[in-house]
Amino acid sequence: MTDLWSDLLSCLNLDALPDSGYEGRNQQLGHHRVFGGQMLAQSVRAAQLACPGKAVKSLHAQFARAGRPQEPVRYEVTRHHEGGSFASLTVVARQTQGVTAVVAVSLHSHEEGPDQQTAFPMPSVPGAEHEVGLPLFPWDTRATVDVDSPKSEPPEYDLWMRTPAVAPELAPALTAYASDLNLIGTALRPLEGITQHDSGTAFTSAVTAHTVWFHRPFTTDDWLLLRHRSALLAHGRCYGRGDVLTARGSLVASFAQEALLRFRTAA
Repeated sequence: MTDLWSDLLSCLNLDALPDSGYEGRNQQLGHHRVFGGQMLAQSVRAAQLACPGKAVKSLHAQFARAGRPQEPVRYEVTRHHEGGSFASLTVVARQTQGVTAVVAVSLHSHEEGPDQQTAFPMPSVPGAEHEVGLPLFPWDTRATVDVDSPKSEPPEYDLWMRTPAVAPELAPALTAYASDLNLIGTALRPLEGITQHDSGTAFTSAVTAHTVWFHRPFTTDDWLLLRHRSALLAHGRCYGRGDVLTARGSLVASFAQEALLRFRTAA
């Protein structure tokens, strides 16, 4: 886990370029394309570096094409507005082949005020016997159901995660990274005998758009619950959304995703 964790942290340490941009190396995963969660996380970091006095409150990414893992990703930052409270900017992820993603980011300075939310019924953190291994997550993960069960199950998936100790400013990037992995798998759960492992044979999938909202300051080295729900699978696409809650039920982030999910027909 240490090597994977160090590799991810290294990817989040962007290099500044002379023209208001940044460059990030890619994870060494052996995949044929860059994991979209990595580009989301690096886009968060680029926005934080461009507006250091404000916190990222939302990002909306449109993925144009798959990134090539053998080439670093360049993040071009354009500021559209920066006032006393809010800022907005665009982060364009680019390689020599062209644009891989365009990310609209909104930032906000911390403000005091009323703090209330709808109460969420919260389960307890599952015991160690419910540990699950997710190759892209170099940290502790637990779940009471298998997202890749071949049985027909409801399109719901609750995943608990806890990273090693890390600087609080990396929490948004790490959470954006984590939010990208399991919504397609959640959408597939109602289909008998089909799981994410059938990608490339039974179906083709790719994330086309992903949004994350950050509601409160938080850390990732305490347990967080990522609650995934998929509302729709139709017309070669799927849609899902989720919430990120602390073990005490505090809503700290939310996310939504649309993805290509094209099933192959027999010849």
